[in-house]
Amino acid sequence: MSDVTRRSFLHTSAVGAAAVAATAGLGAAAADHPGRAAAAGGYLVGAGKGDMTGAVANQGMMGYSDLSQVADGLLQRTWARAYIIADAATGKRVLFITADIACVFTSHHNTLLAELRKRYGYTYDVHNVNVNATHNHNSCGGTSWDYAYVLAAKGHRHNSLRAEVDGLLDAVQQAHDSLAPGTVELGHTELHDASANRSYQAFVLNPESDRRHFPQHIDPQVTAIRLRRGGATIGEITWFATHGTSLTDANTLISSDNKGYAAYLAEQRDPNVVSAHAQTNAGDMTPNLWVRKMHPGGPTSNHRSNRIIIGRRQDQAGQRALASARPMTVGGVDAATRYVDMANVEISGHYTPHGKSARTSPAMMGAAAAATSQEENTRSQLGFLNEGVRNEFAMALGAGATPTPPQWIADTQAPKAILFPLGIMPPRSWIEQRLPLQLMRIGDLVLAALPTESTIVAGLRVRRLVADAMKVPLENVLLQGYSNGYSQYVTTPEEYVSQQYEGGETLFGRWTLCAYMQEIDAMARAMKRGATRPAGARPADRSDLQPDLLGPQPADTPMPGKRFGQVVSTVPSTAKQGSTVSVSFCAAYPSNRVRRGGEMYCSVERFTGSRWETVYDDDHECTEMRWVRPGGSPSASKVTVTWRVPRNAAAGDYRIRYFGDVKAPSGKLREISGATGRIKVG
Repeated sequence: MSDVTRRSFLHTSAVGAAAVAATAGLGAAAADHPGRAAAAGGYLVGAGKGDMTGAVANQGMMGYSDLSQVADGLLQRTWARAYIIADAATGKRVLFITADIACVFTSHHNTLLAELRKRYGYTYDVHNVNVNATHNHNSCGGTSWDYAYVLAAKGHRHNSLRAEVDGLLDAVQQAHDSLAPGTVELGHTELHDASANRSYQAFVLNPESDRRHFPQHIDPQVTAIRLRRGGATIGEITWFATHGTSLTDANTLISSDNKGYAAYLAEQRDPNVVSAHAQTNAGDMTPNLWVRKMHPGGPTSNHRSNRIIIGRRQDQAGQRALASARPMTVGGVDAATRYVDMANVEISGHYTPHGKSARTSPAMMGAAAAATSQEENTRSQLGFLNEGVRNEFAMALGAGATPTPPQWIADTQAPKAILFPLGIMPPRSWIEQRLPLQLMRIGDLVLAALPTESTIVAGLRVRRLVADAMKVPLENVLLQGYSNGYSQYVTTPEEYVSQQYEGGETLFGRWTLCAYMQEIDAMARAMKRGATRPAGARPADRSDLQPDLLGPQPADTPMPGKRFGQVVSTVPSTAKQGSTVSVSFCAAYPSNRVRRGGEMYCSVERFTGSRWETVYDDDHECTEMRWVRPGGSPSASKVTVTWRVPRNAAAGDYRIRYFGDVKAPSGKLREISGATGRIKVG
């Protein structure tokens, strides 16, 4: 199988085989915020941000499904950014949250909705809440309840899931508590140098009418909204389609990748603004502009530099879109969600290219998917081939007795060469197949939200349907991907036939897109009429069915002859702006306790004349933290903090700090810290 590539697999082996939105009345909103009166016909707006960084050490990461990509530190924190927009006249509201993580799973969605119910009653529910992922490939793994998505982490990681949900809740609380009269503005522009089509061979199989819409084979549209209150901007959301894979599978530091960096730049510029960079239909859009197999790169050969450059380009495009932003011409908000059993959808010929009826089947992974997306990877893991067949966690779940799909499933999935029958695996489906589809309208803007990675043409077809049904301009309809759940890719039926990587991961068969189109079209027409449809049964809570093969870590011991928090490397007494300083500490195991919400792993402080003040925390671009077990010790830890001294750093005396939690043999935790001596800068 070493010769299998995502671009050649089908040719060589398979072709031959071939709502109602939940409302909170204006009175209720006023009760939440006594004395605040909403302007008639306007909006109430709120924005908030929460730290959702999970475990940063010794746990598998999420994104590349690579067993060797195990976290060993922190490059940049991951954040949840929440926005509440309410119609002041009716009290209807929507809650939109963008999360700096690879995927939003049912585990996130169900847990979040349950917590929101406890805090706010029926104000926020399955209809009016959208939580979506930026889809970086450097966040914490093991946060799903679906076995397929926790293989690389060797099981479920409740510590990281809890941190991520708590970050979402913190962001929502800030947004909810800040809700007040304001305005919403909408703008557009284009960005042509932050994405490339990594599946051109499939793209060209689409009809000319689709290809004409994307003459450069990319989706360049940038859409942004701005929330203002009292003339001041409080929130911004920018949408653009490109993968969160500037950092390759060689990276082992938790990070928010290019979209997180774009948001970071905006918030550094104005810390009073909550700025999110959200995804759309990024299924075949890569930020690695050179599109080279096994050598990801572009615009440079340095993946860290690419993260910064692609992030900066998105930030600049967001600024251009916001510069063109104008108040909404249509008021109000609306939202509706419907759960669909995607393993069993009968599809009308109205939604298929050949005009004939079709159907979906239980989820099947194709062999083309196993070759991985080579434009982002430095090594081919043969993804689920390794994880599903050799992974000890997978074997414990029954992967050694993989069932053979019946002929009707093979026919529905054709021409896919089925490698891994995820939807019929024992002891239960390894992915969630009952999935949420959502429509959310914010004034002129309509979001068609799917739990998928849709290619740009797949997204275009959904957008055209919604635009027609709701009588809105196409540019004001976005495919909001990675929303409220996750079920991998969606290609067009024409793209699917070529069985590139994306086609191999289009789980419910060739007609998956058509099934989504049929359901979204019905939802859009119902929303236009003002009709309500029940959401249907939600997926079951599977939190109690989560094996874990990682096992507990031993009690901490210091490095031989050292004490916890002690500096164990040479510290320079001086440093120049633009230089790099690295310092190592005798440390504790970082994942003893997730440090978030203001608690740091490291920082840089400056002496102000009377006291030390933190000037750079562990979320700042100039710092990073890396952990290791020194000398192969099973219980000692060493943490190295790297500080890239900013060129604009003020002259003065600085020191580097470390923070951790030591676990005693009893299991009790004790906070520790360490500090260098003075480092004179300037």
